[in-house]
Parts: sequence; C-alpha cells; structure tokens
Amino acid sequence: IFAYFVGRSVGGPKLAPAISPGKTRSGAVGGAVGGVVAGVLLGLAVGAGNVAMIAGVALLLSVISQAGDLYESWVKRRHGYKDSGSIIPGHGGVMDRVDGLVAAAFALYVIGWLSGSADHPAQVLFPA
Repeated sequence: IFAYFVGRSVGGPKLAPAISPGKTRSGAVGGAVGGVVAGVLLGLAVGAGNVAMIAGVALLLSVISQAGDLYESWVKRRHGYKDSGSIIPGHGGVMDRVDGLVAAAFALYVIGWLSGSADHPAQVLFPA
C-alpha cells in the first residue's frame, strides 16, 4: 500500500516496465521503507528484543514480497492474462492481492526454519 502511494505521488523511472508498467522505483523504495517501519512497530508492540534484526528481516521480506508481485505479473503477461481471477473485479483477482504475501510468508518460514526450529519458526523473531 505504501509503495502504491509513494509511487503515485513521487513517480520517476519504472521498476520493470516490460513486466509491470505501473510500478516505479520510488514506489519500490517507499514500499520497502513502509515494510521496515511496519515490521519495527509490530516488533515493538509485541515486545521483540532485537529491533535491528526485525528491521533487517522486514526489509528482506519487503524485497521478497515485491519480487513475488513482479513474478506473478510476469506469469500473467507471459500467458496473456490481465487478471488472475474475477472474484475481485478491477483488482486483477485474488492472487494479485496476495502474491507478495505468499512469497513473504514462505520466506519468513524459511528464515525461521534456518535460524530456529521448523516447528516454531516465529519463536526466533518473537520469543515467548
């Protein structure tokens, strides 16, 4: 959401015009900053101790989320589809709403699995 508003208000060079012509580099940076701010605020709200690690993970997940969004756009373009579904008219379908979330959720699980336990990956970032 932050990427959309920053990209619309600031504009600038396109991020990947052949894949997703509406996305700008400023929007990508704005989305990453918004993701870090949201991640740090959430970490502080739940009492997470290592704010720097939370910020780093939030930045990584933001980049992965944007990559997931671009990947889904690339798949649609390659197969000649504008929308991935019609459940949400005018929004490209459900997958357009959650493509980045799916990529980031999977990445967060892998991060937790690599640095903690596959049974409880969130405990690495938010210990009880």
